[in-house]
Amino acid sequence: MTTVSPIRPSPIAGTWYSGNPKVLREEIDGFIDAAPLQDLDGELIGLIAPHAGYKYSGPTAGFSYRCVTGMKFDKVVVVSPLHDYLPYPFLTSAHESYATPLGTVEIDRGSLNTLDQLMFARTGTKMIALANDNEHSLEIQLPFLQCALAAPFQLIPLMIREHQLDALQQFGESLAEVVKEKATLLVASTDLSHFFTEHEANNLDKNMLFQIEAFSPEGVMRAEEDKTGYACGSGAVAVVLWAARALGATKVTILHHSTSADATGDTSQVVGYGAAAILK
Repeated sequence: MTTVSPIRPSPIAGTWYSGNPKVLREEIDGFIDAAPLQDLDGELIGLIAPHAGYKYSGPTAGFSYRCVTGMKFDKVVVVSPLHDYLPYPFLTSAHESYATPLGTVEIDRGSLNTLDQLMFARTGTKMIALANDNEHSLEIQLPFLQCALAAPFQLIPLMIREHQLDALQQFGESLAEVVKEKATLLVASTDLSHFFTEHEANNLDKNMLFQIEAFSPEGVMRAEEDKTGYACGSGAVAVVLWAARALGATKVTILHHSTSADATGDTSQVVGYGAAAILK
């Protein structure tokens, strides 16, 4: 019988971002401070943020987290893809907290259990809990949240491999039902196009960001299917958009777009990054 450690150790601290707490905090604060505060027309319900190594996507992520600097939330839902292949549509963590160099983030096990029960009652689908996973796209949002928010929060970690619209909508609306009475921030973790020329990437990312700004989870998934735009976390974005809509959100504002060429100078094969705010 395998014993699951209460704390998920970070497999990416020291590689995807600094393992030194002081250096990490200074780097994140620099990204956030460099992003101009935008006048958002409405109550913030959620964010879309990239998940590459900080030297690549950190400046764009700073635009997302600038929106919540100094704010307090009881719960933060981070919805990401799962890059490893596992034949399950919806997954979460088997641990009780995530570790980063800035401390531990407690998982809201009660909300996860309620969501699991609700999804099973509605669809017969249950979430799979992973231990010691290597998924970077969820964890990489946590240090930004630890720096930006004014108080500790409980985390609802969700990883998505599903691509069917009905299932994604059910999951998003079930998630909204679970958190509707709580002070909650939704975060969708996604990068955009991968390994096209910068010119091609800019066009593909423009198409995907258009669907996101149109508040169209259907359009996000259709663009991925039609290959007119890409987001490795398309399912995560769709879930968050459907959850946000059920919570009363009506508008998405695109905050920033960049590519890895901004960091590397290599325009031959780039990855695209976008930041957005979801508003009520």
